[in-house]
Amino acid sequence: MPEQETETEQKNEFLTFVLGEENYALDIMTVKEIRGYEQVTKIANAPDYIKGVLNLRGDIVPIIDLRIKFGVGEATYNEFTIVIMLMIDERIVGIVVDEVSDVIKVGSSQVKPPPEFGVAFDSAYLHGLTSINEQMIILVNIQKLISSDELGLYDPVATVEQD
Repeated sequence: MPEQETETEQKNEFLTFVLGEENYALDIMTVKEIRGYEQVTKIANAPDYIKGVLNLRGDIVPIIDLRIKFGVGEATYNEFTIVIMLMIDERIVGIVVDEVSDVIKVGSSQVKPPPEFGVAFDSAYLHGLTSINEQMIILVNIQKLISSDELGLYDPVATVEQD
């Protein structure tokens, strides 16, 4: 018998995407746009998962390949490569993924706590796990991941106003 849904339960929308063999999702409210991959300007001494930057209507946007960062999937760049543009802390960041799947609604009762092992990155960057049509989906806390020291995208010194 299916679980009864409570009328009062808050449901959040997530954009699902694929990295390698795994299904992930992130908060749809952070998504600015979805576009194809285009050539980027490389940044000297940047980690390999930071592909470079591109000019998006006047904004300089860092592009992060999550496939390389998490060590999943094959990092190919062609007409099928997808970049999800995100608005994180009033800055635009692009993430490269294998494919974008769907938009799902997830209630808090459907979210299971993240495991301490078995995923490609620190569980501190996870909201949890959910299952849709018998498929496990990893809910990424993309704001926490993108703004983390681990990615090193934002230099706190650079945000201080100069005279």
